Amino acid sequence: MIEEKLESIGIRLSNPPQPIGSYVPIIQSGNLIFVSGQIPLISGTLPEKYKGKVTSQVSITECKEASKQCTINALEHMKKFLGNLESISKFIKVTGYVNSDPSFNDHPKVINGASDLLLEIFEEKGRHTRVAVGVNSLPLDSVVEIDILCEVH
Repeated sequence: MIEEKLESIGIRLSNPPQPIGSYVPIIQSGNLIFVSGQIPLISGTLPEKYKGKVTSQVSITECKEASKQCTINALEHMKKFLGNLESISKFIKVTGYVNSDPSFNDHPKVINGASDLLLEIFEEKGRHTRVAVGVNSLPLDSVVEIDILCEVH
């Protein structure tokens, strides 16, 4: 059902990106799944359009797309770890880090890319709490990084 929903909106999950540091990308504790911060890698590389600071180097629209790609990467990790996405009972929290210019203050607009995608795919199960914060830099000069906490049954 979730896979069909993904395909209906043009998303096909593949192999998740490999970690770029000394950490595990996903871990389970009890019925909670923690997905490490994901940057908008596509086929293992960070596209130039997703590098830099919002808004001096990257537009809010591109950042929102990058936020969505981070979420797709997180879903790829969840699918690989869980076997499928049907066992997700609800999303609890999304934390979004935005590589932004000092004067930028529309962080929520960027992280809406992640939140809106989860709601579109998982409907009520996709409702979550959230943090959207600006930072001075991110790995590989990514414009955004997303981590996710969800519950499984």
